[in-house]
Amino acid sequence: MTDTCKENPMKGMSLPEMSFTTFIYSLSSSAMVALGEAPDPASGKVEFQPHLAKHTIDILGMLQSKFDNGLEQDERKLLCDLLYNLRMAYVNKSGE
Repeated sequence: MTDTCKENPMKGMSLPEMSFTTFIYSLSSSAMVALGEAPDPASGKVEFQPHLAKHTIDILGMLQSKFDNGLEQDERKLLCDLLYNLRMAYVNKSGE
């Protein structure tokens, strides 16, 4: 039996450089999948998951509150725009 824990499953895969912007886009993408606006990359299914969507949007909102004073202007605008669009999509989908 091979010990797969010692193998790096990411070996040979190139990933984008981690930055605040890529992190925010990743959370936004997760919210869009939970909103049923994009297919789940693992299953290919498009499914509205309101609790998961709200949770991810709330994480973005918490980050906005916590980092508001430390963000650069373009990061602040990106977060505000993403949160507005995600919140509107959530309200439209959930009827709240």
